[in-house]
Amino acid sequence: MTSSTSTPTLEQLRDSYREDKARLIAQLRTPTLSRRSIRGVLHHFSDLADALLRELWQRAGIAPQASLLAVGGFGRAQLFPYSDIDVLILLPDHQDGADCAPLQGIEQFISSCWDAGLEIGSSVRSIHESLHDAAQDLTVQTAMLESRLVTGSGALFADFQSRFAAQLDPRAFVEGKLLEMRQRHSKYDFTPYSLEPNCKESPGGLRDLHTMLWLARAAGFGSSWRELADKGLITAFEEQQLEANESLLDLIRARLHAVAGRHEDRLVFDLQTAVAETFGYRSTTPEGRRLAMRAGETLMRHYYWAAKAVTQLCQIVRMSIEERLSPRSHELIALNERFYEKAGTIEVASDDLYEREPHAILETFLMYEQHEGFTGLSSRTLRALYGARDLMDASFRRDPVNRATFMKILQQPRGITHAMRLMNQTSVLGRYLWPFRRIVGQMQHDLFHVYTVDQHILMVLRNVRRFFMAEHAHEYPFCSQLAGGWDKPWILYVAALFHDIGKGRGGDHSIIGALEAKRFCRAHGIARMDAELIEFLVREHLTMSQVAQKQDLSDPEVIKAFAERVGNERYLTALYLLTVADIRGTSPKVWSAWKGKLLEDTYRLTLRVLGGRAPDAAAEIEARKREALVQLALTAQPFESHKKLWDTLDVSYFMRHEAADIAWHTRHLSRHVGTDKPVVRARRSLAGEGLQVLVYAPDQADLFARICGYFDRAGFSILDARVHTAHNGHALDTFQVVAPAMQEQYRELMHMIESDLAQILALGGPLPEPSRRRLSRRVKSFPFAPRVLLRPDEKAQHWLLSISATDRAGLLYTIARVLAQHHISVQLAKISTLGERVDDTFLIEGAELQDNQRQLRIETELLQALSLNP
Repeated sequence: MTSSTSTPTLEQLRDSYREDKARLIAQLRTPTLSRRSIRGVLHHFSDLADALLRELWQRAGIAPQASLLAVGGFGRAQLFPYSDIDVLILLPDHQDGADCAPLQGIEQFISSCWDAGLEIGSSVRSIHESLHDAAQDLTVQTAMLESRLVTGSGALFADFQSRFAAQLDPRAFVEGKLLEMRQRHSKYDFTPYSLEPNCKESPGGLRDLHTMLWLARAAGFGSSWRELADKGLITAFEEQQLEANESLLDLIRARLHAVAGRHEDRLVFDLQTAVAETFGYRSTTPEGRRLAMRAGETLMRHYYWAAKAVTQLCQIVRMSIEERLSPRSHELIALNERFYEKAGTIEVASDDLYEREPHAILETFLMYEQHEGFTGLSSRTLRALYGARDLMDASFRRDPVNRATFMKILQQPRGITHAMRLMNQTSVLGRYLWPFRRIVGQMQHDLFHVYTVDQHILMVLRNVRRFFMAEHAHEYPFCSQLAGGWDKPWILYVAALFHDIGKGRGGDHSIIGALEAKRFCRAHGIARMDAELIEFLVREHLTMSQVAQKQDLSDPEVIKAFAERVGNERYLTALYLLTVADIRGTSPKVWSAWKGKLLEDTYRLTLRVLGGRAPDAAAEIEARKREALVQLALTAQPFESHKKLWDTLDVSYFMRHEAADIAWHTRHLSRHVGTDKPVVRARRSLAGEGLQVLVYAPDQADLFARICGYFDRAGFSILDARVHTAHNGHALDTFQVVAPAMQEQYRELMHMIESDLAQILALGGPLPEPSRRRLSRRVKSFPFAPRVLLRPDEKAQHWLLSISATDRAGLLYTIARVLAQHHISVQLAKISTLGERVDDTFLIEGAELQDNQRQLRIETELLQALSLNP
């Protein structure tokens, strides 16, 4: 703080504080600042706040009986640039009247803190009130555990500390904080490998380290890593690792604050590169990679390594503390001559077990699967595995015993997901499965994945595993039904492990992964038929999704071609299960009930062809008509009321709509055939998600665009569109749409659509300009160049328009508007949304498509319209 001979004004104090703080923030932006120096910088931030608080406390004239305490993170004397400054104004117990001397000036003090630029979080309590609140609220208790005196009465603070320590129940505190940590981890899916992690709250973040020190302090084992090492809870090496990784996370968080200019603990995409540059990272192409590694990717790899180390180290600290607190519950029970059970964990019989018997490394995880009730590995086992990491070399991977053990791990009836995650956490999986090591902590620079490649793979493995577990059968009944008849689940587990293992090397990752899977199968003695299936699944793991979401499933030739590619029912079933698990493991936002229906339809249609039923369009249409008539009869429709509508419809209509949809259309349109007034009807989608909307109106070139424009303005997303033009010149279009508030308000939304859309179509008028709204952070961070491909379909009857672009509000309307301007009609729209990227396919027709120059103009206009920076 600057000083002068005269007493500075509040404004001068504020300006001086801001200048000093700005100098420290500038220091954080310099790449020369080392990890070792960050602790001192954070102390400087804390000292600046302390000095200003003391000055303001003195000016407020608060009586000497009171104390000003720093609590929470500020209590550690480590203050991040934009973190809150949490303080407790502590009062004596006997002073609780409104006219007490200590209370005078407190309001002025708090107000002056804000005026001086200190963003404080304040509370005013007596010692009795503080102890009462701490007993009732674990968060308050934790904040007070780290309290320190800033200014005021030292005697009052000492009294508070002694009474607080006497009240604290270490075992209850430890139990409560561990439960709290588990709940916090669950919010982040128990993984530190989110692509936008919170460096404070995510698993493996700073909060985990703070929690371990809180447990140690409450149990009386010390308040620093050095003190824990001195008391034998951790080794000197672990102390060093804890200090180093905490310093790195501190530095990342501090620089994140500095770059963002606000309190920001999430390593969001649009800040990752800027933070990386403060470390001096630049884009490079490491040895063994074909693709350049961005500066942000380098930063995130270092972060993931630190988070992984913190996760392992915190497990060791936690178990050491628990064992010291409850030694009798940690007695050893022999499992065999190499392993013991210790409080629900696997304990090695000796520290040098793995050095003497390297085969025991993989046996550890087999034991974990074979014995129910294990929650993990003991601290001694974790240390032994860390010490044995250099033993897992090429000869270890070639060892026949190790290969047999790894296959046994995959073939166990339970515990596979947890065993694989544990192997990844301890780095055993990457050291044994060498191609897997290359994708550990690897970022995925796209618009739909939310996990690193290794975590996505393990998530897919988990999803596949759940298909075979009765307790999860309610999640995907059809998948569970198919899994129930599958004889070798481990084949799908191997395919899941390898399906994305080729990412980041350049080229087609499916082909690279298939080659790696083939090598694995050969090395592990997998039978030829099983190996061929695994290789097929890895190579084709994207195929079924592309067929279901991009091609016309009503076209028999599409299904026939896919059936020929798959070959048989066994391959089809395996590919279907892997595809569902893969999409589900990409991001919670990517999966939808509609995608599930498309995949299931693809499976059932293909199964018919594989079963020997040649595609017979005429027979299929007659079957659908009969089923639709049965459903109509159940609703007491007049005899042959369907004929007037059906006579206007051709074969393509009946091929593209299921019997339930045909019956629904007929019930609502049989009395309106040929009407000039638009008819709009809506119902809850049979797919189980969103609404199905029927539009019947005189056809016009811009009808599809006009409908899309309405859904855009009304806040609906279109999942699918089926467009048909009847012989009488009327359009019969069906849309699948969703909206955020669909579940709670679907009846109101149905009435709104039926009324408003019919009115808009009746009014006509020029098409409005597409709306432009703010782009998401993810879209800005990973710009995706739009792609447009226009080609005739295989029968040369229509044209296929394929579009890949960044998703945004009004995108479909933007496309439809360009097509309408060129008098192009849409016959079918397949909308596929992957996070914030869309891959849409349209079946279109129009006179302008017959001219090459006009085709080029259409493609150019579409690219311009899809560009984020027109």
